Amino acid sequence: MVDWSTLDTVFLDMDGTLLDLHFDSHFWLEHLPWRYAEQYDLHPQQAKDQLLAMIMAERGSLNWYCTDYWSERLSVDINQLKAEVSDRIGYRPHVPDFLASLRKAGLHSVIVTNCHPDPLALKLSRTGLDRHVDAIVSSHELGKPKEDRAFWSDLARRIPYRQERTLMVDDSFPVLESARDAGIGQCLAILAPDSTQAPATGHPEIPGIRHFDEVLPTLQARPPLPSQ
Repeated sequence: MVDWSTLDTVFLDMDGTLLDLHFDSHFWLEHLPWRYAEQYDLHPQQAKDQLLAMIMAERGSLNWYCTDYWSERLSVDINQLKAEVSDRIGYRPHVPDFLASLRKAGLHSVIVTNCHPDPLALKLSRTGLDRHVDAIVSSHELGKPKEDRAFWSDLARRIPYRQERTLMVDDSFPVLESARDAGIGQCLAILAPDSTQAPATGHPEIPGIRHFDEVLPTLQARPPLPSQ
């Protein structure tokens, strides 16, 4: 499923890959509509319908992920509302072991996320995730989402990497397709990003796993890179 012997860099999505997507799903589908309905004196379902229509219209763009954009568009403090349910932020299964194994194998681990820097800071403060990887890059720093093929060449100027010796792990098939089309050597899909939802159907061309324990044995069997 993953040929670890050919890799020296592993790019990792955060939400739905390392962290349980339940936090984000609950926020956008439940908590925000509830608080929005309170603020504007709407029926909860009416608020939800209005919000989903606006959100879906931005799908795949940087605005989709931008808390500044949504705070201004909706006249609410998105970061404050996220903090209200931050107790739901947590790791997906086997993630600490997986990250420790990447480090032990001498692989360069980089979180590559579409998460805006403000909620990113909240999630790092709750999890300490930044202590377990070598670097973190938000797509907002580069001005384009991971779905944009040009993102990957811009990323190379920030984090030099060899495409053919890089693995990208993500729960988004559009992102993985973008990475693959940009020349990333291997891609791996996470099929169970939200602990409260059934796993997604696999991709015909991209291998997928539910949890990292499916690839841990082969990763842990990989000898460390000589340079490490």
